[in-house]
Amino acid sequence: MLDLLPTARERLSCASAPTPCAVATIIATQGSVPRPVGTSMLVGADGSLEGSLSGGCVEGAVLEACQEALESGQAGVQHFGFSEEDAFAVGLMCGGSLEVMIQPFSPPPPGAPGPLGTAEDGAPAAYVALVPRDGGATETALLRDGTPEEARRALTPLLPPELLEDGISQVTGVLQHGSPGLVRLSPPGAEASALELFVEPRSLPAHLVVCGANAFGKALVEAARPLGLRLTLCDHRPAFTDPESFPGAEVVRAWPHEFLAAAAERGDLDARSMICVLTHDPKVDAPVLATALGLDVAYVGAMGSRRSDRDRRAALREAGVGEEALARLHSPIGLDLGGQSPAEVAISILAEILAVRAERGAVHPLRDGSGPLHPRA
Repeated sequence: MLDLLPTARERLSCASAPTPCAVATIIATQGSVPRPVGTSMLVGADGSLEGSLSGGCVEGAVLEACQEALESGQAGVQHFGFSEEDAFAVGLMCGGSLEVMIQPFSPPPPGAPGPLGTAEDGAPAAYVALVPRDGGATETALLRDGTPEEARRALTPLLPPELLEDGISQVTGVLQHGSPGLVRLSPPGAEASALELFVEPRSLPAHLVVCGANAFGKALVEAARPLGLRLTLCDHRPAFTDPESFPGAEVVRAWPHEFLAAAAERGDLDARSMICVLTHDPKVDAPVLATALGLDVAYVGAMGSRRSDRDRRAALREAGVGEEALARLHSPIGLDLGGQSPAEVAISILAEILAVRAERGAVHPLRDGSGPLHPRA
């Protein structure tokens, strides 16, 4: 929902033609499914669509559910694929099941606040919705931050007093964990009156740092843009670091090893971060790789031939980098896809990054494997 929040706000608050919309959000999954919990799809009363819940296989059924919600004004939950027969009927060919929350939103009266706030409110830290098991109105809250005090402010209108403290505790726990999910709340001995909240925290995008303002660095930035990453291009040479040459990336003019050290100190790098050293210059490569391999990041790769890689590893050993750290270095960088042009090399680098993030020790064509294609929930 958070990805579609700006669009929903714009449609609801458009001065010339405010438009009702319905948002369908995956709140739970079971088995093999194509999209994770938190994925949303927006349907406008004017027939417009944005987003996808399954890559196409259940969109028709979800569209109908959203249109019905727009007509009735009732929120609800739809289930797709409880059995293989049901999954086939709605086109969910992956064999899993989805639980989808459908929420209709109407433009507010003139002068009244919108149900999802305004663009001036900024990006919220989390979206919380009371799951409508038996129909009813859409009840949601936006959290400005992840503090218990803010959770209390946001949840008080949604929850009865006897569930408020438990709700605050569980919601703040979800925010700390960083992944969307359901929170179940029930008074002691009163399971029948249990309530559920869907909580979607706003997680910051993973950080990809590209060292080297050259054709390969430019191609990697361009190829990575659709992945929703935070992109930084770093090079110490002023003549090569024109920001207009790297749209979508923050361009930093600094020695890469100095930038990495400062970024780590600021907290701009974490366990999801990726560092690609494409400079192919020993006086740059050695210090930046020594710094990168000392950080807790997901991926460190360096461009170069096998001979360059042997020389680079020898230089790193002389600089005091241990074998355990060197084992984390992906060099020569990328998967062996047979590509040579900067654009092809960029694809091979991103393919290796995706494989590392998925903890795939070896990568093979899907046709040669077995089992589900998507992670089982």
